[in-house]
Amino acid sequence: MFCSAASDAGRAAESVRTELDLDKCHHTPGSADEDYGSWLCKGYAGIAVHVTAGDQRSYMSYGRNAKAEPAATQTLAAFNSLGSNIEWRLDRTANGTLKPFATIVRWNTTVASDAEPVRGQMLVVTRLAPGAICHVGYVDASVNANANTLAQTISDEHARKFRCGTDRPVVLGERGAAFSIP
Repeated sequence: MFCSAASDAGRAAESVRTELDLDKCHHTPGSADEDYGSWLCKGYAGIAVHVTAGDQRSYMSYGRNAKAEPAATQTLAAFNSLGSNIEWRLDRTANGTLKPFATIVRWNTTVASDAEPVRGQMLVVTRLAPGAICHVGYVDASVNANANTLAQTISDEHARKFRCGTDRPVVLGERGAAFSIP
């Protein structure tokens, strides 16, 4: 695991990274064409990580009711797949324990074009419970040298108070040819 700290207007956030290896998760095969099934993985502190995939797109949600959360139905418009780790953004509670409030995951994208497909990477920031779990923001990691810092900014400044279904996701940084949002 990797830890770091960043401050947000007097509120410190820390990071822990965990591996996302679907081969090590429980897989339930899909039952239809282009339904690749679902995976149940363990994330930071045993938090359930639920992944589904189909039609060359991935979906990712978290928690006990992950399948029922808005994040379970959110993906990028471009064909995509998930990266190999999850960055958990954490607050330190009054008793010193770390409580996750958001995640940052790198999604690999392929955008169709008239010539060759354009491959890229997007950082997707997702808010965690309490409250609904959903995408908060996006950063094009292919064209922004400081993409991780931008994603942490979205997380730390927006995820805690973000209202799924009401607030519009935040996009920071430049947008390249492989930029993709829902």
